Amino acid sequence: MENLGYLFAIYTIVWAVLFGYVWVLLLRQKQLRRELESLKEALRAKK
Repeated sequence: MENLGYLFAIYTIVWAVLFGYVWVLLLRQKQLRRELESLKEALRAKK
């Protein structure tokens, strides 16, 4: 029971890293969607 503080700290760190990773993935996905739309517009303009 004396290591409960360490367990809680690691648990918190793991969740923070997980949420950070998901946040980065969401930002990348948003950027890729914008780039894809830009490419679609460029292809439409070529036709």
